[in-house]
Amino acid sequence: MERISIFGKILSIGLLILAMSLSQPLPVSAGFNAWTSIGPEGGWIYALAIDPLNPNTLYAGTYGNGVFKSTNGGATWSAVNSGLTTLFVWALTIDPTNSDMLYAGTFGGVFKSTNGGATWSATGAGPTNVRALAIDPTNSNTLYAGANGGVFKSTNGGSSWSATGAGPTNVWALAIDPNNSNTLYAGTDGGVFKSTDGGTNWSATGAGPTNVRALAINPNDSNTLYAGMYYGGGVFKSTDGGTNWSATGAGPTNVWALAIDPTDPNTLYAGTDGGVFKSTNGGTNWSAVNNGLTNLYGRVLAINPTAPTTLYVGTTGGVFKSTNDGANWSAVNSGLVAADIRSLALDPATPNTLYAGTSGDGVHKSTNGGMTWSPVNNGLNSATSRYVYALAIAQTSPPTLYAGTIDGVFKSTNGGTNWSAVNTGLSNPNVFALAIDPTVPNTLYAGTYGGGVFKSTDGGATWSAVNNGLTNLNVDALAIDPTAPTTLYAGTYGGGVFKSTDGGATWSAVNNGLTNPNIYSLAIDPTTPVNLYAGTAGGGVFKSTNGGANWSATGPVSTSVLALAIDPTNPNTLYAGTNGGGVIKSTNGGATWSAINNGLNNVYVNALAIDSTMLYAGTYYGGVFALQHRATVYLPMIVRTP
Repeated sequence: MERISIFGKILSIGLLILAMSLSQPLPVSAGFNAWTSIGPEGGWIYALAIDPLNPNTLYAGTYGNGVFKSTNGGATWSAVNSGLTTLFVWALTIDPTNSDMLYAGTFGGVFKSTNGGATWSATGAGPTNVRALAIDPTNSNTLYAGANGGVFKSTNGGSSWSATGAGPTNVWALAIDPNNSNTLYAGTDGGVFKSTDGGTNWSATGAGPTNVRALAINPNDSNTLYAGMYYGGGVFKSTDGGTNWSATGAGPTNVWALAIDPTDPNTLYAGTDGGVFKSTNGGTNWSAVNNGLTNLYGRVLAINPTAPTTLYVGTTGGVFKSTNDGANWSAVNSGLVAADIRSLALDPATPNTLYAGTSGDGVHKSTNGGMTWSPVNNGLNSATSRYVYALAIAQTSPPTLYAGTIDGVFKSTNGGTNWSAVNTGLSNPNVFALAIDPTVPNTLYAGTYGGGVFKSTDGGATWSAVNNGLTNLNVDALAIDPTAPTTLYAGTYGGGVFKSTDGGATWSAVNNGLTNPNIYSLAIDPTTPVNLYAGTAGGGVFKSTNGGANWSATGPVSTSVLALAIDPTNPNTLYAGTNGGGVIKSTNGGATWSAINNGLNNVYVNALAIDSTMLYAGTYYGGVFALQHRATVYLPMIVRTP
């Protein structure tokens, strides 16, 4: 009895320790060796469609992650992609008489759902690269698809398609006259085309708009229509069915979307590269209505047909909603994860602080390991500055954060709250890689595509090119020897790996055995820095055990490796993010590899970040995933003696 009592006490203590351990906050709810999607929410939204019979139900078409559905006015979203084999969605339209039936225009053609998005199937052969859809309001079996190759028509709900008459190509927008469905318009790179016989014949409308991305027709007077121009243009208006056009008032430029209030057609909205603009007098005057709109790159607009004070705008940073005619906006992206993650960085001082650099939506920050995120883009004001291909953190006090963009390098000294450009001397703005000297944090390097390597010794205030001996200037990756920081490596696209032992002053190619010269990623063993790895385009991972003097392929062959990460507590364990194969893992220094993709529903991995417990993967339009790669809860050993 006493032996059982002692064992019971030990077991009780063990369980108490377990309970205390589990009560500590974990970064995310990721399972051990299983991936969990953790955001950030948002993404590139090119299509929105509101259910005409139940306006609380709406759909969002994303660039890269398919279709999402909300049944509560955008409060929450869920992916509805079963059967949708192409996830790049440009257009959505709903049957006005049966709202369970909807169509999606994608790079791979038109898909159809007959059950509210629960399942999809490809429609008949015909159009590809579909950027616009329109349904005949009088016969919902008749629909049109605007594509690169022109306008296509189906008269049987998409079962078969045929090309309409010659004329429009590179079609971006379609609009059907609500009073005469044989009359339709196509917005193209070459202007607006019109057909009065259901697409059999087309003719160019009057001179005026070109590079047309959007069309809208006044529902009360179908001779009045609007065309939104991109590439510096604004909104044009015609009051005679397109015979003549005139520019509307100043304001919107680079227009992607137009929407008309169905109850007051003089009120219209334009989605632009500068946010949303509104006119209450048919386009004579415009004013920006962007309060609360944290992403100003509007790509699509949708108005609630029964309550037109409620409208939505899809941006390159997700969906925003206004319930007061655009006066105020709020993000409505819960569950909608479609961001293209190009870079990741963990704050070494506070590992639960994670930064994600996106393609088009700047930097997002989480202070709880990905449970919640917020955009931190104040100062990243240009469109190009929000393409963040590299992130690096200098271990200063407070930490200094750098972002490499296609508009140069930006710096933040307050955790991303504010950014400032630090580009003096940086003659090439296409920054794809950053590396910081771990012992002298004001010394950093920027790898550019086409301009080689630049160096700063004053925290980015000034830069100078350091390319002596660097015969290939397309630098995709940089890595610094942590024990000898004047030794660094540059991975180039087309020229292999270059090495410098004098802080970038001179470089020499180190490619013996490196049979693939197209380098996407580099990683250095932190404890044995002569061991380094190179991820290649289509050639897998190569390893050097002598500082780059010789290389050997470690596998897997025919795989593009975009990112590498080494376990900081066990450098024989490393991870590779691949272009289509998810994440692969080696526990023996690259000798063998195996996939670890349980829960990773996006297998195009652009970026990796790792600490002693967690591994994060940034994916191509699928957001960030998290995996717990090492258990953090240990029980005391219990020994039973006879």
